[in-house]
Amino acid sequence: MTHIYSLAYLTSAPMAPPDALLLAQKLGYQAIGVRVAPATPGGDFSPLATDPCLLLETIRGIDDTGITVFDVEIARLRADFEVDQFAAFLEAAGELKARAILVAGDDLDEARLTDSFAQFCKAAASYGLTADLEFMPWTAVKNAEAALRIVTKAGEPNGRVLVDALHAARSATTLNDIAALPRNLLSYAQLCDAPARIPTTNDELIHTARCARLIPGEGGIDLAGIVSALPDDLPLSLEIPNDEWLPRLGAEEWGRRALAAARRVVAAAAGGGLSA
Repeated sequence: MTHIYSLAYLTSAPMAPPDALLLAQKLGYQAIGVRVAPATPGGDFSPLATDPCLLLETIRGIDDTGITVFDVEIARLRADFEVDQFAAFLEAAGELKARAILVAGDDLDEARLTDSFAQFCKAAASYGLTADLEFMPWTAVKNAEAALRIVTKAGEPNGRVLVDALHAARSATTLNDIAALPRNLLSYAQLCDAPARIPTTNDELIHTARCARLIPGEGGIDLAGIVSALPDDLPLSLEIPNDEWLPRLGAEEWGRRALAAARRVVAAAAGGGLSA
């Protein structure tokens, strides 16, 4: 299997994008992800849409390192969605020559959310970007089936479904559901691990997702099964925030361990099982 490996923003946060590019080059990643808008009010992000100096420095870093920006996050589509809200966000993503936008669905009215997603896709397409709808069990898009339904009904050629191993394992999503996703509706997937026990509250689910993910192979998720269910050429973003171990080990060592572990998972998927 041949994969592009991308160093996700949360795996090196709060490292600035130019430094993340250098780290990715050093460790052997082919791309990075950047967070242009916070996931929650007051959350960490890189102000690439409002700081032209940082944007220019990042573009120069892309040219110097040969490392690309793969995905830009996060576009949250709420009930009050207006496409103009994302003008600066999409312009920055376009300047970075990114490939994908991570999209979250937060509108419980699925028909309206589908229309909003279609509008967002159209806006992203003008910058050559895909819009990748990530299902998360605490959002309005709770599983792969819901994401596929919305993307299909939206009917835009750059609409995609984003599979995050954590959310796949903790939602009503099966390996068959993942394997059934059409290849043309997939841009990339996110890889991490987590304890086998599935939290029973949204607060616990969110805490793990944002603060306590594990290096692939160190938890209880069937990562080999998930990778086997995905196309064998699909880019993999290693998104592994951990409030304890990331600051303790430092971004370089954490990123190094993540990449080595991800490669073991991919090899295990090719061989039919995950070895120690």
